[in-house]
Amino acid sequence: MTLRYIAMPDRDAARLWQGGRDAYGNLPERHISDGVGVPCRHCLRNVEEGDAYLILAYRPFSSAQPYAETGPIFMHADQCRAPDGALLPPILASSKEYLLRGYGSDERIVYGSGGVFPAEMLEQRAEELLARTDIAYVHVRSAKYNCYQCRIEAA
Repeated sequence: MTLRYIAMPDRDAARLWQGGRDAYGNLPERHISDGVGVPCRHCLRNVEEGDAYLILAYRPFSSAQPYAETGPIFMHADQCRAPDGALLPPILASSKEYLLRGYGSDERIVYGSGGVFPAEMLEQRAEELLARTDIAYVHVRSAKYNCYQCRIEAA
């Protein structure tokens, strides 16, 4: 199975770069990166030391519903380019473990699909989940803070 890593959509990033509000209606906070632990959810790379970034509440779902988690994320304050999704993103090589959770096409969590896995098992577990007919995509989240990282789909 070929995996595709999906970043924050360009339209969401562009809206925020143009002064748009986050999922809670707040303006994103602007900070300067120390170069440690600041993964951008649009380009799926870490924000380099000295570069500006935004902190905001993000909901990676099409609508607000009971399973549509909202949480804090980082992104470059200035425009960056989303990857094509073919390769494991650099931000998914920066922690020892990740939380993976499968979702149905109705954007609801598929019970029994969530769990914390070592980084070296991320792709294997994503493939196992995506092989199921009841799972349309997988979210990768921080195992420590539950922050959304990216979405994985079968290519």
